[in-house]
Amino acid sequence: QDKHTQTHTLLMNTKLETSDLRWTNHPPEDPQWEELSGLDDEANSVRTYEICTPDSLSSYWLRTRWIPRGAATTLYVEILLRFTMVDCASLNTRHCKETFNLYYYQSDSDEATPTHPAWMENPYVKVSTVAADHLMKRGVRRSNVKLLRLAPLVGAGLYLAFQSQGACMALLSVRVFYRKCPPLRSAFAAFPETVPHSLVEQAQGVCVENAVTPPGEQSQPPSMLCGEDGQWVGQPTSSCACRPGYVAGETNVRCRACPSGQFKPGLGPGVCTLCPDRSNTLIPGSAYCLCHHGFHRADADPPHAACTGPPSAPRSIVSQINNTCVTLEWSEPLDRGGRGDLNYRVLCSRCGPGLVTSCSPCDDSILYRPAQRGLTRRRVSVWGLRPQSKYTFTVQSLNGVSALSQSEPASDSVNVTTSRDVAGLRRVASSESSLSLEWNVPVVQNQFQILDYQLRYSPKGEGAGQWQYVSSRSSSVVVTGLRRAARYRVQVRGRSQAGYGSFSPESSFSTLPEGETPSLVVTAALVSMGILMLVATAILLRSLLSCDGDDVVVIAMKVYIDPFTYEDANEAVREFAKEIEASFVKIEEVIGAGEFGEVCRGRLRVPGRQENYVAIKTLKGGYTDKQRRDFLSEASIMGQFQHPNIIHLEGVITTSCPVMILTEFMENGALDSFLRVNDGQFTPIQLVGMLRGIAAGMKYLSDMSFVHRDLAARNILVNSNLVCKVSDFGLSRFLTENSSDPTYTSSLGGKIPIRWTAPEAIAYRRFTSASDGWSYGIVMWEVMSYGERPYWDMSNQDVINAVEQDYRLPPPPECPASLHSLMLDCWQKERANRPRFCDIVSALDRLIRKPASLKVTLAEGHSGSQPLLDQRVPPSLSSCGSVSEWLRAIKMERYEPSFLQSGFTSLDVVSQLNTDDLLRVGVTLAGHQKKILTSIQTLKVHKAPPPPLY
Repeated sequence: QDKHTQTHTLLMNTKLETSDLRWTNHPPEDPQWEELSGLDDEANSVRTYEICTPDSLSSYWLRTRWIPRGAATTLYVEILLRFTMVDCASLNTRHCKETFNLYYYQSDSDEATPTHPAWMENPYVKVSTVAADHLMKRGVRRSNVKLLRLAPLVGAGLYLAFQSQGACMALLSVRVFYRKCPPLRSAFAAFPETVPHSLVEQAQGVCVENAVTPPGEQSQPPSMLCGEDGQWVGQPTSSCACRPGYVAGETNVRCRACPSGQFKPGLGPGVCTLCPDRSNTLIPGSAYCLCHHGFHRADADPPHAACTGPPSAPRSIVSQINNTCVTLEWSEPLDRGGRGDLNYRVLCSRCGPGLVTSCSPCDDSILYRPAQRGLTRRRVSVWGLRPQSKYTFTVQSLNGVSALSQSEPASDSVNVTTSRDVAGLRRVASSESSLSLEWNVPVVQNQFQILDYQLRYSPKGEGAGQWQYVSSRSSSVVVTGLRRAARYRVQVRGRSQAGYGSFSPESSFSTLPEGETPSLVVTAALVSMGILMLVATAILLRSLLSCDGDDVVVIAMKVYIDPFTYEDANEAVREFAKEIEASFVKIEEVIGAGEFGEVCRGRLRVPGRQENYVAIKTLKGGYTDKQRRDFLSEASIMGQFQHPNIIHLEGVITTSCPVMILTEFMENGALDSFLRVNDGQFTPIQLVGMLRGIAAGMKYLSDMSFVHRDLAARNILVNSNLVCKVSDFGLSRFLTENSSDPTYTSSLGGKIPIRWTAPEAIAYRRFTSASDGWSYGIVMWEVMSYGERPYWDMSNQDVINAVEQDYRLPPPPECPASLHSLMLDCWQKERANRPRFCDIVSALDRLIRKPASLKVTLAEGHSGSQPLLDQRVPPSLSSCGSVSEWLRAIKMERYEPSFLQSGFTSLDVVSQLNTDDLLRVGVTLAGHQKKILTSIQTLKVHKAPPPPLY
């Protein structure tokens, strides 16, 4: 369709009238407007009004009937006037005019009378004084056309009024109409007929049939701009795309179904393709092809993959028995099912004795190496079998579609029998050089008779050596050639047709004369006991210390375990974080971006628990193993903490994509941005309460021997009850040693937060709870300044140099002296002199108990014993050249559009503002009002006197 097609709706057209118009004349006693029938320029009969009063100074009015706007809600109506005007020069009269005035009056009903509304400019609204482009001269008659615009209109209808003050003219026709953009289909979207309410009206459309908006947070419904002239403007903003099974038709205005036997799997552009092998479609418009009977497509297979079947059975299983261990090997099946993801599963059954036996599955004591399921190599060792027992091992062939098949996996089996253990080894006799030993004969079935026995012995204690072996066909043996008064360790095992059994438990026997247990054994036992006692003492001393005032109390508390000490990162995640089913989580919107991916808000609904909001960190696709380990390490850290001022870990999702970390949802977001938005809205006691919560959380972390390393207001989250919780435990523990960047680079590639970091941590990489204490002092300054950037616009190197020279941040405006004193304590150069977090919590508790101490602020320019940074005078407002520059100077640029739209476009006007004016502009925060009004007072002082009016 042509998007530039213009349409309009007529509200009144006098050219179509065939009877009297019956418009109202004023004054009624001297009506001068005369209704006549005449001919227009095309010689069509029309009803006209004429007037000719060139000698009169009076005003003569003509008012139309009430013109309803009907269903149209447009605020823009255009008037088309066709008229003739006599040239005053040809009349040679003094009071003749060649113009007339057009007015309108709005009302919600037809309420006008001959006397209401009053015949004057107010209540009528003047549209324009209309002049003729062509005048009638000497019989030459030419009509004039004027197109006038009325806006904005709010009533249900209106009257038009024409005022003549000495004109000689005729109204040939009057048309009233409004314009609208016609229905349009473009970019797979349909837009309805739209009436513009402003210069440009945004019209909302819908996707055409068989087209949809792609899922995702960035998808928006289609829209297009309708111009005031009734023409569509530009191209549509549309994310509509043909749904799976449909492709674009001609001109992108409809979606066409793929024919039978073809499919299109994806949303949006693409073509219909033939169904892959062993599949077909049932109906047109298919997004996938159904597999033929007996064939399947795995969940991970793309839609265009051919359908496949389960594999055939493995072949030629071979078993090798060694004692109570069996090794199985087999050959690949003849048919892999058309897939490359072949694997194997081993099933074990233990069978009873006899020719007709019953078998039952093996218990959990059986071990498989490398595994029982998911084997990709054709070999497995089975351990932990019982001696002299029958087993049946079944090896199954599996692939990606075996679970979808209704039949059991193809398999092959093998039967094996283990040998039996020997027990009851005992000494019969002994001499100075020999031992006579015997043992119990195992009770076996006839077909598994013991063929012979093997005994091994070795000196015990200092003379221990390698094993010596002796064979015997009976259940006894005499071992000769032994040392006098020596003790020996002895074991025996039997051999049957199934092979050797396992050795019996170790026994000790001595030659004559009987010797005592060597003193070395006693000594070793005593040493071992001593070591155990030392370890127990160390563990007890490791119990963490916490303080309450000046008293030290030993508290049994667990210690933080660094997940990076685990060789397998997954083991740390399993130990400290709970795995959550992906189906329990519903992502609702993206609220930010993290180092590894998006941060979202969602809902977590675990069966049996109440549904609640959660924050979700996701790991973007294409990650490396190291990125996955680093991402999940934060969950391994967070999962070890349980404290009301530490962000709570709900769990992780690692078994599906994307990998996610779920934490409790904090409604007010990061503390720094929350304070900036609510500048000046909190009392000092409320701010101290926030600081107390942060300190309590850091005390908990310090007690667990955990160092945060990135404590800042941006890493503190605030919930709906203004409870502050420490978060973001992802900063690396190590710094790159050879970094030339003055901000320093961590091993994860991130930047060390110089403005928040203690000097020793920057210079020597010494991160401790004391360096966290320095960072806490910066957080205090951020809170009391409502999110101001520490050290303002100084460079990182300037900050390092200034701190090294003992400069410290000054107190924020209206900051209590006690709080700034605590900040300075946190910024002690010697880390041993800084308060511990337990001291900070106690200090804040004392302030909360004595709120009067929070009313004492430092005198301007005085800040305690240490020199302060940034004693700079604010930029001179008299040097500001515009309102925009002034707002940026006081960091209130967010209100720039409101000031300009309200007409406050010069500093002279701004200097007269008061609180009521600020409320009308939209400055509702008390802190922002105070900052602006204070700046205005400064502006009045510095502002040059106004120039004279003459």
